[in-house]
Amino acid sequence: MSETVLPDNPPDLDDLLSPEAIDRPFQYYRRLRETRSVYWNKRWNGWIVTGYPEVVEGFRNHAKLSSDRFSGPFGEDLSEASSQYQQLFRLLSQIFVWKDPPYHTRMRKLVNKAFTPRSVEVLRPRIQELVSSLIEPMRGQQEVDFFARFAFTLPVVVIAEYLGVPAEARESVRKWSEDLGAVIFVRGNDTDRMRKGEQAMHDLAEFLKPVIAERRRDPREDLISGMLRAADGGDAFTDDEVVANAILMVFAGHETTMNLLANGMVAFDEFPDQWARLRADPTLARSAADEVLRFDGPIRAQARWAKEPLELAGQRIEAGDRVLLVQHAANRDPAGFTDPERLDIARRPNKHTAFGQGIHTCLGAPLARLEAEEAFRGLSQAFPRYTIHEQELHYAPTVVSRSLTRLHVTFHES
Repeated sequence: MSETVLPDNPPDLDDLLSPEAIDRPFQYYRRLRETRSVYWNKRWNGWIVTGYPEVVEGFRNHAKLSSDRFSGPFGEDLSEASSQYQQLFRLLSQIFVWKDPPYHTRMRKLVNKAFTPRSVEVLRPRIQELVSSLIEPMRGQQEVDFFARFAFTLPVVVIAEYLGVPAEARESVRKWSEDLGAVIFVRGNDTDRMRKGEQAMHDLAEFLKPVIAERRRDPREDLISGMLRAADGGDAFTDDEVVANAILMVFAGHETTMNLLANGMVAFDEFPDQWARLRADPTLARSAADEVLRFDGPIRAQARWAKEPLELAGQRIEAGDRVLLVQHAANRDPAGFTDPERLDIARRPNKHTAFGQGIHTCLGAPLARLEAEEAFRGLSQAFPRYTIHEQELHYAPTVVSRSLTRLHVTFHES
């Protein structure tokens, strides 16, 4: 396997979807960061933030930088599409991660009552069991489609069981999640993404409504029941809010973890000494998961817009300006990490930005860490080495996610 070969002449720094930016983003964003850590991009018509201190500051400054995707400049961009695809945008607009306080504060407080670290940790034995069951059929195979046989399957089963989705519906849930992902991650090669996203949102909502009604009558130990039980001073979720945030859990719990697992295999392939280190000391699995998140996490960047003027790295950002906080660039910035281009599974400290920071820190971080920890631990214990078949790696053309288009592996038992 080798990296994609690109032309000698560097592409335009404003082209966020160039072959270099998509397939070799660390090279692209390093060049951008070295030019200016807060850079005005004429094509995107906004600021690209690539320095570690600046990205952290951007995440933490929720008072001036808005996460609301449905107002400000992003709302203007969506106005035409939202009128045509009404159910899609009505439910997306109720997902709290894309909102500001006070709505975000209210929703996060309620979700926190259902989605607790304790409720996640009890999943560990089941995740270990799933990892083992997925590893066994890969033994002795000449070539394994890692997405189909492992990376797709583990997170969709985990999140489906955690939400209380019946086993027979998992494949449908995975398909709906993929179609919503094309909308949320704005995949440039899918011109039909809005129509498919509207249909996926409709199908997923219609699927969840009777599940929610059943859980109201007969609560269980799953996340939907937890959201229905959650209350704060008499406040509780509406049915639409349960549907919207269950859809968030399906999407975030499947798509991003799938990409984290695949990206991790590529990272370990680049640094086989770290795979051997993990195999020799499986107690490093937790820190290994965090290092993969830093080194090549599943989210490239998150968008914000300025509610009022502010200054960042000496640049004046005006009210209404769009701002892209690039986690991938921040996590490879020497200002934040020693020897950032190297995978070090025992790295301490490791205050990466893969999950964001501040009030919008990813709610699903404990579950993603747990799945990655047990996956990398299980795979490294089962297989001392592996070979990736792709001669060139290619990724989906999107600014905000890091998603391989394919990954085929041979696992070696000696």
